[in-house]
Amino acid sequence: MTRSTTQADTVFRILIAQAAVGIVVIDAHGTIVIFNGACERLFGYSADEVLSRDVNLLMPEPYFEAEGEYLARHSDPAERLIIAVGRDVEGRRKDGSTFPMYLSVGEGRLDNQKIYVGIIHDCTSYRDAAALLQEREARLHSILETIPDAMITIDENGSIESFSAAATRLFGYEAAEAIGQNVKMLMPAPYREGHDGHLAHYKRTGDKHMLGAGRVMMMGLKKDGTIFRMELSVGEVWVGKKRLFTGFIHDITERQAAKLRFQDLQSDLWHASRLNAMGQLALHLGHELNQPLTAIGNYVRAAIRVLTRVEHPDAANIRELMTKASAQATRAGEIVHRSRAFVEKRQTMRSKQSLNRVVEEAIELSIVNSTDTAVTVKTAFDPSLPDISADRVQIQQVLVNLIRNAVEAMHEMPTRILTITTAPDGAKCLQVAVSDTGPGLSKEAMSKLFQPFVTTKPSGMGVGLSICSGIMEAHGGRIWADANAAGGATFHISLPIERRAG
Repeated sequence: MTRSTTQADTVFRILIAQAAVGIVVIDAHGTIVIFNGACERLFGYSADEVLSRDVNLLMPEPYFEAEGEYLARHSDPAERLIIAVGRDVEGRRKDGSTFPMYLSVGEGRLDNQKIYVGIIHDCTSYRDAAALLQEREARLHSILETIPDAMITIDENGSIESFSAAATRLFGYEAAEAIGQNVKMLMPAPYREGHDGHLAHYKRTGDKHMLGAGRVMMMGLKKDGTIFRMELSVGEVWVGKKRLFTGFIHDITERQAAKLRFQDLQSDLWHASRLNAMGQLALHLGHELNQPLTAIGNYVRAAIRVLTRVEHPDAANIRELMTKASAQATRAGEIVHRSRAFVEKRQTMRSKQSLNRVVEEAIELSIVNSTDTAVTVKTAFDPSLPDISADRVQIQQVLVNLIRNAVEAMHEMPTRILTITTAPDGAKCLQVAVSDTGPGLSKEAMSKLFQPFVTTKPSGMGVGLSICSGIMEAHGGRIWADANAAGGATFHISLPIERRAG
């Protein structure tokens, strides 16, 4: 090992130790070899407690099961990009609690051995703060080729001084093309026009708001003209008397697309829920109004017959008015009958669907707005299930209703475990089971669960499960509930497998 290599390794270790973000370094076997101070604060372990232990110590289920496979496959050059992008995962603290984090992993060498550098951002208070990476120029060069986030260093005039390999992948420029150019070449309007002014203002006033303190959202411009959304963290460093600015960039295009797709799913679900609730109400009102309308018609016709025996100057006019009233009562009954027939015969928009994917999206829709974070969600999906033919939005409406009911049922319980499984249901159907550890249901409540306007909730309308039952019947499936031996209840839905032509 040369002296320069030893010095580089030393600088690398110092850099990681002083970094503001969590940095953990593992060897090719997943053994932790470096655990910096930020990681100690983040995970609650001291470095002495984790060094030489497997990195899955810091991972909750299901991440630690996949860690060995991940290390094995990324060594393939075809999989190289897997370690160059960040991903949203969860970390596990020493006390067993978990927290959301954004993990970026890069490959490098230390003491002439292959290593993997994990850079960890705690997303718990993501919108309020993100650590600024303020590094000196020498330290930046030490990790320039290993950090997976795009990293760009500029001088106080905006000229690019360093351009990482990740920046090349993100923007499409080679380092030689970018170095020496003004960084605004990477910005679309209106960011480009205002950038030089922002730098000049900062140099005059020292106003760190103009520096972009914290993680800010803005747009980037690629070499091919593509504009994309990104997150930017900027830090200031001094190398002697020279001031530099270092920017760390995350491409969030996929994250934004996923967010928009999720919002579309929510909108579709709420729309279908409202339509089904209205339909259920229409069916109930139609049933209840039909009898009084029939009675009104009978009473009016009886009154007309009585009036035929009455001798009075106005009797003829009264009979005429009563006849018209009878006709309108009959017309009202026909309207109610047609409305019920329309709702009952409404067709579902079915298509080929993966049941596991439908369930996964329903879980996301159910949990995202839940204020009860103490619920543990466990899933067991059969990966070999064939497709179903179903209206995705309506089936998700059923599942969201069942999942939210289960979460509400466990609100006051000391143990809150929500278990969701998929499995075959005989040869022709597939089943989803939603199980909770709540107080369970009485036999009386169980017998009336799917009747309209019957509820066990203090403020419930009692139409949710009735709508679920109607949706399942329209799909040729069924829904039922039973009690758990250890307490709580399990709701099941069963759907027919998609029939293949021929």
